[in-house]
Amino acid sequence: MDARKSIRAKSGTNLGGASAHNRRIMIDALRINGALSRADLARATGLTPQTVSNIIEELARDGLVQSQASVRKGRGQPATPYHLVPDGAFAIGLQIDRHVTRTVIVNLVGDVLVQTESKLPSGGPAEGVLVILDIVGKACETLTAQFPHAAGKLVGLGLAMPGPFGINELYDDPWMMTAWQNFPLAERIAEGTGLEVALQNDASAAATAERLLGAAHGLDHVVCIYLGYGLGAGLILNGEIYGGAYSNAGEIGMMLALAPGDDANVEPLEHYTSMASLCNVLGIDPSDPRLFALVTDAVADGGPAVERWINNAADRLRRTVQMLESIFDPQTTILCGGAPQALIDRLIERMGPLMPSIADRAQRYPEPRLQAGLADPWSVALGAAAEPIARAFNPRFSAILKTP
Repeated sequence: MDARKSIRAKSGTNLGGASAHNRRIMIDALRINGALSRADLARATGLTPQTVSNIIEELARDGLVQSQASVRKGRGQPATPYHLVPDGAFAIGLQIDRHVTRTVIVNLVGDVLVQTESKLPSGGPAEGVLVILDIVGKACETLTAQFPHAAGKLVGLGLAMPGPFGINELYDDPWMMTAWQNFPLAERIAEGTGLEVALQNDASAAATAERLLGAAHGLDHVVCIYLGYGLGAGLILNGEIYGGAYSNAGEIGMMLALAPGDDANVEPLEHYTSMASLCNVLGIDPSDPRLFALVTDAVADGGPAVERWINNAADRLRRTVQMLESIFDPQTTILCGGAPQALIDRLIERMGPLMPSIADRAQRYPEPRLQAGLADPWSVALGAAAEPIARAFNPRFSAILKTP
């Protein structure tokens, strides 16, 4: 059997100067498929057996892979499978939202080892960053209590928060975290932790979580509509998260939309389709720790106000899906986010039937045009934690390029 048909792996290159890329190719193949022998890896990646052996030995020395008991398959020498060592690397994910900060720490294979949250103070980022550094420090102490060697194996910290970043404020919008976005947050956290920090918007982090654990697993072309306090889209293009030139790709909540029955009043889409707008209708404080339960009960109970909001939001999302399909031609669109599952499911139900688009064809991917994703307040922090792991170990074209 051709290993390329049964083992999911990207192709390596036997050209000189590509060792960093080939290391990532090998780690990626082991992460996706589990334990593989050197022969399996060579067939799946297109690398020579000698190259595979050299990389396996190097990864073993670095504590990233480990051999299992040999397995005999037919005639010949028994094969020795290799697997990733979960505690070979660790990463921190940090979500900052309007009222709360959440921190998770994961290992090389994505297991959540530490999970904690704290309410943000009302004094803004100057006070908030102290709370954030404290909660990250305590999370690291919890990690090192379990894994004493973990401090030397932290590969970075992923930071996710609502965007857009670095734009001119076109209108007075209390929902936008302008003070936080203008604060040197990543720099302060890097100084306080000694780690490399990468910032992305919350929708991109949610899309990463979907690719790891949710409906986007194994797919390379996906649009994830993230329904949180605001509204955004995480874009998975050619198997990688696309952030845009300034990390603002997918800011669909900023698209202008007409108010219902008003041909003159134009406001951002997220003013009508977001958890914040629903909380406003329901008279719920978005910072209430019982938010998910309160919204779930409200959706279950129904009522004219809730039904009007759902119908209006579903109609706007239906048109948004048609537009995103026309632009990106995804395998599927996923509705996910920091919203209860009951709300996600009701919106998808009301969004049908979807509008005609290029995705509406008989010969299409087996995935549906639209499906529900993770409805978990921790998904953004988890996706943020996956970013440093991806940055350090996932195959990227940039790893092939020689730097001066």
